[in-house]
Amino acid sequence: MTQPKHVTVGPISFGNDLPFVLISGPCQIESRDHALFMADALAKAAGKAGVPFIFKSSFDKANRTSVSGRRGVGIDAGLAILAEVKAALGCPVLTDIHGPEQVVAAAQAVDILQIPAFLCRQTDLLIAAGQTGAVINVKKGQFLAPWDMAAVAQKVASTGNERILLTERGASFGYNTLVSDMRALPTMAETGYPVVFDATHSVQQPGGLGSASGGQREFAPLLARSAVAAGVAAIFAEAHEDPDNAPSDGPVMLPLDWVGPMLEKLVAIDGVVKG
Repeated sequence: MTQPKHVTVGPISFGNDLPFVLISGPCQIESRDHALFMADALAKAAGKAGVPFIFKSSFDKANRTSVSGRRGVGIDAGLAILAEVKAALGCPVLTDIHGPEQVVAAAQAVDILQIPAFLCRQTDLLIAAGQTGAVINVKKGQFLAPWDMAAVAQKVASTGNERILLTERGASFGYNTLVSDMRALPTMAETGYPVVFDATHSVQQPGGLGSASGGQREFAPLLARSAVAAGVAAIFAEAHEDPDNAPSDGPVMLPLDWVGPMLEKLVAIDGVVKG
């Protein structure tokens, strides 16, 4: 078995042999007040459960199903909001980047740069992100096998930056459908890098509503429990106080009142698995 590598972000350490971390927040930044509200509520839920917490939200959702889909507040406003969340709550923050031209500004404002699944093989983006020295979370493309992520990680590591997280978010299975193969988690862990399981995007139905993606959020806690039982470094689960009226990914985001009870169960499972 490969020796697990540990990646530290402020006071938080990720490792496949360490207690799991929660990465959570609304899919996109909707406003300053909404981001601060969500970050505070999620930080309290995680704190009550004793789970380290990273706030996640995107300043831009560049891969919307429809051209009319709401994309977010933009990079300048978004990064300012994320920096304020970090300062106000003291928690690390994560956001998506979509092109090499965004990486320097994003790395100055946030702790973790996330490479979206559709962009996970974009060499220029991976190398530019790695060169910032920030933690890089690469989501596995729905079109890749889990063992393909070793080559993806090597692109980032070629910059000398091994602060790398690898995220599983389901694999394409027919049209508008994803499946989660739990064998992918130990396979990706063979790289040594901490493995994250994205419980909410794994229940997405890409393009399933025609002009938007659908999803089955009711299965996200089940998949999160399965992933923790398999042994992961973190659970990624987007959340919203009113997901049915959210501007993006509403069908998969967890209602806020689901988060605390889910974390209690995950902590119990994690304790058994990791001793």
